[in-house]
Amino acid sequence: MDRVLVVVFDNETKAYEGEKALLQLDAEGSISIYAHAVIAKQADGTVTVKQKERPGPVGTLVGTVLGSLIGLLGGPTGAAIGAASGFAAGGATDLNGARIGEDFIQDVDKQLVPNKVAVVAEIKEDWTTPVDSRMEAIGGIVFRRSLSDVKKAIREENVNAMKADLAQMKAEQAKADTNRKAKLQEKINQLDTKIQAQLQKSKDKREASERQDQAKVQALKAKAEAAKAKAS
Repeated sequence: MDRVLVVVFDNETKAYEGEKALLQLDAEGSISIYAHAVIAKQADGTVTVKQKERPGPVGTLVGTVLGSLIGLLGGPTGAAIGAASGFAAGGATDLNGARIGEDFIQDVDKQLVPNKVAVVAEIKEDWTTPVDSRMEAIGGIVFRRSLSDVKKAIREENVNAMKADLAQMKAEQAKADTNRKAKLQEKINQLDTKIQAQLQKSKDKREASERQDQAKVQALKAKAEAAKAKAS
């Protein structure tokens, strides 16, 4: 199952120890890491990426589930993200892009207070014990959430609702007088522009998600082939 993982530690030393343990679990085959980073919460509430040595098959963090998560953890003051991450400040605060609920962000924020450091990752794991036991032994507090397509369904419902409104306006326009027709046409044009923008946004998100999914599949295949070659 694909999940986002956040493990909060008291300091950088512990966080890097946690990162090392997470990579060991990946090497052992207990989990598969698609992308990960070490982040720190600053005194002003912003988040800085401390280390991102292995972006994984999804490439840079920009536009990814993990990138959106890091931006959201920066809070309302915005994400002060380091140059190594490839972000512009405040450029990754999309809850839809994170594909997780707002409650997850709130739960993490309660522990990821200023001066705390965390390992964040997008992973595939079949059971939680390997990660939990390793991280807890180091002193980490583990948060995880399965990725969801609920936001996609909400966007589709929103577009369908706007299309219904558009159809109603067009029906009214057909029966209206000249003055009313012009006013309705203006509203029709505005609503149609919003619909097209939503459809394009959904298309862009879908294509980006498909590219990431394909990269993940290839990464898992490569990992399996490497393990097979090592065993033979």
